[in-house]
Amino acid sequence: MSNDYTEMWSSLGLNVQAHQGLLGVLSDAYQNIYLSQQDRPEGMKYFDFVISEVHGQRIVEIVKKKMEGKPIIGTFCVYVPEELILAVDGISIGLCAGADVGTDEAEKYLPRTTCALIKAFMGFKLAGLCPYVESTDLIVGETTCDGKKKAYEILNEVTGKVYVMELPNMKNDESRVLWKKEVHKFARKLSEITGIEITLERLREASSAVNGKRKALQRLSALRSHDPAPISGLDALLINQVSFYDDPVRFTSQVNSLCDEIEERVKAGTGVAAKGTPRVLISGSPMAIPNWKLHAVVEGSGAVVVGEESCVGERNFSTLFDRSFSSVDETIDAIADRYMTINCACFTPNDARIEDIEDMIKRLHADGLVHYALQFCTPYMVEAYRVRQAINGGRFPFLGIETDYSMEDMGQLKTRIEAFVEMIKEGSRS
Repeated sequence: MSNDYTEMWSSLGLNVQAHQGLLGVLSDAYQNIYLSQQDRPEGMKYFDFVISEVHGQRIVEIVKKKMEGKPIIGTFCVYVPEELILAVDGISIGLCAGADVGTDEAEKYLPRTTCALIKAFMGFKLAGLCPYVESTDLIVGETTCDGKKKAYEILNEVTGKVYVMELPNMKNDESRVLWKKEVHKFARKLSEITGIEITLERLREASSAVNGKRKALQRLSALRSHDPAPISGLDALLINQVSFYDDPVRFTSQVNSLCDEIEERVKAGTGVAAKGTPRVLISGSPMAIPNWKLHAVVEGSGAVVVGEESCVGERNFSTLFDRSFSSVDETIDAIADRYMTINCACFTPNDARIEDIEDMIKRLHADGLVHYALQFCTPYMVEAYRVRQAINGGRFPFLGIETDYSMEDMGQLKTRIEAFVEMIKEGSRS
């Protein structure tokens, strides 16, 4: 980091000594995983800077906005409508955590058999390691899984500022009515805590900003379809992770500038790996910062990751909301409809998610699928069976992975993934 932020971290109530230790570990991991890559696009330097200042300059910006009276809204899920947060001049910040820290503290409240993502966001708060949580005025949860919704009850006891949106588990007419009511209720909650009325013009401006970000990410995704791959899966994952933290307008500008560069790389035939390198699609559980584990192993095993069917990936940006409406209520209804196009494993039946995976395999020219589930993430663990059976009748190269944030299974993962990549290579040669 370019500055000493100790005073700010202390004022936010962080455990400064433990926090500095965490940043040291993450800096080393980033150096080893990201900065050791060859032939990266120059545009990635911005995202390297963002990560170097993710608990520094970005927190300075957020604290300044907070002092100006802007609401800081923390979220855990892509079902929380960012348009509504921006419509009240809010700052939307992702709070999911991807590191095995604060576990001892979290397990004082949660069973050991809780998924790593839940333990991590609880652990970061309880161990005093997350300046984003401490900066928030409201923390928005959702009922995507039983573990999260029960953990939110505890998190609210600890913070006193958790608001939960009820997400239905089916996509029938009755469920859509319920969800629209929840989105309207959330809009009223935002107006209540900010004193700002959500107007049609505010919704249009907010929707334009969010759609700009989604379009930039769609552009990046489309460029990953080329062979040789013009950008690594690791770098693309990082960009998707940063999308939940960075200023949306600035982020959009940087992604589009990077895409301009990548388009030139495509024209020149420049890639991060040789043409014909096995192309892997990863689907399943979300991968929050700094969870780079699976991508690092896949790309370290001689393949390239070309897409993520994940909340930190395609689900976040695949559907735009760029229609014009004549009233606030009508616009909020349409926003609710847009978010119901996201296909999470929490839904039943969930044929649409399988169709998304099949579409991505074709569009990104994937040679194999790695289905990733966090241990104890039951929806994705169970749904892996249907995914495997659906893609080409079970004949398409498929590898199911269940893991967590620890490094204990790295050897086993490496062995399995290397064998999977070799199987893809053998198939292409036969």
